[in-house]
Amino acid sequence: MNLSVLLAWFDGSTGREAAGERLDWLRAGPFLAIHALCGLAWYTGVSPTAIAVAVGLYLVRMFAITAFYHRYFSHRAFKTSRAFQFLMALLGNSAVQRGPIWWAAHHRHHHRHSDRPEDLHSPVQYGFWQSHVRWFLTGRGFATQSQYVTDLLAYPELRWLDRFDWVGPVALLAALAASGAALQTWAPDLGTSAAQLVVWGFAISTVATWHVTYTINSLSHQWGTRRYQTNDDSRNNWLLALLTLGEGWHNNHHHHQSSARQGFFWWEIDLAYYGLRLLAALRLVWDLRPVPAHVLLKNRSEVPAA
Repeated sequence: MNLSVLLAWFDGSTGREAAGERLDWLRAGPFLAIHALCGLAWYTGVSPTAIAVAVGLYLVRMFAITAFYHRYFSHRAFKTSRAFQFLMALLGNSAVQRGPIWWAAHHRHHHRHSDRPEDLHSPVQYGFWQSHVRWFLTGRGFATQSQYVTDLLAYPELRWLDRFDWVGPVALLAALAASGAALQTWAPDLGTSAAQLVVWGFAISTVATWHVTYTINSLSHQWGTRRYQTNDDSRNNWLLALLTLGEGWHNNHHHHQSSARQGFFWWEIDLAYYGLRLLAALRLVWDLRPVPAHVLLKNRSEVPAA
């Protein structure tokens, strides 16, 4: 393995576009390793503390992906300060879904070409496996399409985080190991350890966050209902909405992308939006874009989908 290949693990600016549509096994290595790490749960055991940490980190990081990587960085659905923008970018990065520039670039490209051949993760075009996971393990999926995110490229701290997208995950892993070791020493009655918090708090929580996030690509264009006649096959799915903190109202979102709220009606639970309302009350975010009244009635179909 030469130096340039080794650096590709650590420096996102190296890009390996030459791999095209083929699987890039170098990039797939850490992804597969974190899945394998989950198997050590049989060795570490489990404790209420480990489960609480895993669930807490799932919810916090899912919120960062849903509310900030998606609604803020990709769609500019509200405003925040530059400092809080970076803090939430780092938190989203800890979910091991790369940096906000890469994430937003691919998502904006998805909306421009949704369910057409150019859409890298369309299940309509390419099936479940490609849409759920394979697309970002290719050279083409790894590359950042900078032309879609010129607004985000203006921030050097976001460019740095995109380039070194391992920083957040490694920092989280180290914090969990240190916390677990401290609890094992000073609070042994909790029955946890460094290895246990790494396996449950990092690996299992991360894998759960990954695959729930990916269902919005693979399942929300296949299963659910279509309230609005959009130019793609996006669906609303209440179960996915609960698991993703609101992203499952996907047909709503494709109908009107710029709203901070994706559950358009009061009965459509949108936990990420409720979190944003709380942050707005604390004056950490502001100018949450609403759903205009005329949007709610435009292109209604209410046709159920299989």
